[in-house]
Amino acid sequence: MLIDAHHHLWQPERGYRWLDEPGLDRLRRPYLPADLTAETTAAGVGATVLVEGGRCHPDEVAEFLGYAATTPVIARVVAWIDIGAPDVAATLAAYRRLPGGELLAGVRAQVQGEADPDYLDRPQVRHGLAAVAAAGLSFDLIIRSDQLPAAARAAYAVPELIFVLDHLGKPRIDEGDTGLRAWLGPITELAGCPNVTAKLSGLVTEAGPGWTAAALSPFVAAAVDLFGPERLMFGSDWPVCLLRAGYRDVLDALREALPPMTEPQRDEILGGTAARVYRLVS
Repeated sequence: MLIDAHHHLWQPERGYRWLDEPGLDRLRRPYLPADLTAETTAAGVGATVLVEGGRCHPDEVAEFLGYAATTPVIARVVAWIDIGAPDVAATLAAYRRLPGGELLAGVRAQVQGEADPDYLDRPQVRHGLAAVAAAGLSFDLIIRSDQLPAAARAAYAVPELIFVLDHLGKPRIDEGDTGLRAWLGPITELAGCPNVTAKLSGLVTEAGPGWTAAALSPFVAAAVDLFGPERLMFGSDWPVCLLRAGYRDVLDALREALPPMTEPQRDEILGGTAARVYRLVS
């Protein structure tokens, strides 16, 4: 099954303040389950993982779990959580009591918005990460490239937790070889943690307006070399991707950017890894 391991939905009027930033006019409208279903059906995607969208409010969690419970293609949810709060375990238990709570597969915090590159080293954050692991959930890392070293330290410190790196840690694809060299050191350290997986998602956004599949290829090839297909997964990052490309364009670009590999290896990236990490299969 082709699985999209990373997409969003939102209704801007409910408090997505980041959508007010310049240049995001294309995104400043509701994107709802019916819109998603039209895109996935056209692209042949059989299941998706709905990821929190930066609203950072528990009301979004209830909304997204409700979407998953009533939208066949949405198989799992990665919900928002304040990972540094003292009550992470209780919050996760409350999430699971919500309608659709059984479809909660992981959580995410907007770590990229923290000025401190070492935010993930904080004791209260490490305590929260341990609570996520104890709950049997994964933790998505939405981080900047300067936060990759702290992410590696956190992964080593909490080996029982599955970490999922979103967007390959946002390398500067638009800077070509310079961006590749700057990213390779810290991503290599993080990939050395066996409990870390990564998403080939958000890459067209990082590549900029003139992106090509060829520009993505060195970064995708490096990720395949470092993580292996069994720790990589496809994510559309729709509708954010619409700033650069359509849903099907992103999928086609990834297929073109992948280095030569066997069909089973390609199937891991396009569905197998996501099915295991987000427990779409037993």
